[in-house]
Amino acid sequence: MKQEREQLAIIGCAGVPARYGGFETLAHHLVRELRRDYRITVYCSAPLYREEERRRRWRGARLLYLPFRANGVQSIVYDIVSILHALFYADRLLILGVSGCILLPFVRLFTRKKIIVNIDGLEWRRNKWSKPVRKFLRLSEYLAVKWAHADIADNRAIQSYTAASYGTVSDYAPYGADHVLSRPLPADLVEAHPALRGRYAFTVCRIEPENNLHLILEAFDQERSTPLFVVGNWDNSEYGRSLRAQYAGHATITLLDPIYDQDRLDGLRSNCALYVHGHSAGGTNPSLVEAMYLGLPVFAFDVVYNRETTHGHARFFEDARQLAALLRKTPAAELPQIGAELKRLAYRQYTWAAVANRYRRILSGAGIRVNKPNAVPAVQTLSPRVLQRANALHLRYADPLKVHEQKAA
Repeated sequence: MKQEREQLAIIGCAGVPARYGGFETLAHHLVRELRRDYRITVYCSAPLYREEERRRRWRGARLLYLPFRANGVQSIVYDIVSILHALFYADRLLILGVSGCILLPFVRLFTRKKIIVNIDGLEWRRNKWSKPVRKFLRLSEYLAVKWAHADIADNRAIQSYTAASYGTVSDYAPYGADHVLSRPLPADLVEAHPALRGRYAFTVCRIEPENNLHLILEAFDQERSTPLFVVGNWDNSEYGRSLRAQYAGHATITLLDPIYDQDRLDGLRSNCALYVHGHSAGGTNPSLVEAMYLGLPVFAFDVVYNRETTHGHARFFEDARQLAALLRKTPAAELPQIGAELKRLAYRQYTWAAVANRYRRILSGAGIRVNKPNAVPAVQTLSPRVLQRANALHLRYADPLKVHEQKAA
């Protein structure tokens, strides 16, 4: 008799099919890769999908819509309601993000359902949150690591962070990128922006201070030899609006509104001569691994996450002056070599089949522990306690922390 598949609930993303961010793309591809292993339910945010777009099923997964937004303060309620509902039927809960993990100690008291949490990239450090929200998110992160049967870090540096902060071992599973394709430039964009016919630099991101758009724009304002195209949500914050006002009409900088059509975005990305990545918060950024998979040379902001994601094969900058120097001094003939090395790495490590296999192993029980093994972070110069007191542990790259499971005596 064929054994019935267990039920898996995916909680915390905006929904599938993906149209928004990294968690949505992750859920999208996990449904495609794991649908033969589990009966999957994905919780979706109704306000983000028009009524005619809402489906009952997608790729074999059941879709349940809740009347809350999956981001901002409402994400707490969204996640908590999803968790409570999933407890009635699911065997395993995969929670993306820590917003609702304040509930986990109570869940563990009353059920034996397996809880797996992707803790994301230190959301509590982002400047957009007020101090009370940061404290809440830090507490939620602690409870997620302490009370989940398994917690997942999308970057090796996050593993080091949880080892130093909580003395435990996180599982590692990054993002995939093989959903992006090299495509021709959209003809209407080329007609509107003739600079696209030549060599140009490109970046796409949320317009937030942690993504350092002010530094990137300042550097390209200094070095005007390479046109820069930036896609982002400029009107969603005062930070974005002020940058748009400052650089509107610039001779070599073009600020474009969000592009949700994957083909158009891939066309702009895959034909650029240089990809600039300014993210400084979070773990493995999907936009970075996508650029790597397309074989784009990358200049990245110099933080541990970007070093770990690229294995040090990108070129790095800490401020506008350093980025301007990279633009000025890096020979054009060297850029394709950088892109080729990053592409080889992405083809080995950042495919959805490889990522799904990591999740499959974790969900199946290999990563689920009643008592997580302790971890000892080692650093040669400064102790983790000193780095933590300075709130700088996760930003350090030199002599990066390495996680070692303690041997049983």
